[in-house]
Amino acid sequence: MELTGRIIAVLPANSGVSARTGNPWMSQEYVIEVPGTYPRKCVFRIFGEDRIKQFNIQNGEDLTVQFDIDAHEYNGRWFNEIRAFNILRGQAQQPVAAAPEAAPFPPQQNAAAAPFPPAQEPAAEGSTDDLPF
Repeated sequence: MELTGRIIAVLPANSGVSARTGNPWMSQEYVIEVPGTYPRKCVFRIFGEDRIKQFNIQNGEDLTVQFDIDAHEYNGRWFNEIRAFNILRGQAQQPVAAAPEAAPFPPQQNAAAAPFPPAQEPAAEGSTDDLPF
């Protein structure tokens, strides 16, 4: 999956030592804003000091983020994680995740056609149709 937008926040890097392997780790989160009629924001994470330095993401930069989404459970609650694996700069394409804007109503075949059917004449007294309209 991918999103194209502008970086609006670069959050502080997190680091530590893995309890399982004893190896050091580093991750950093960024907020990207996808333009449109109703702009959307998404937080994504880059894992690994080498990738953080390689991508060198700056606030206000326009870029395309390629990412994977995964969920994990912690204390009975589920959390989503959006992990970026590639950053593309200079992409002039539309965001893939953004839905194309569609007209709210399909064009009418007949311009003289009203949006509602014409009112029905009242039924005769002996009619089986007892609806008031």
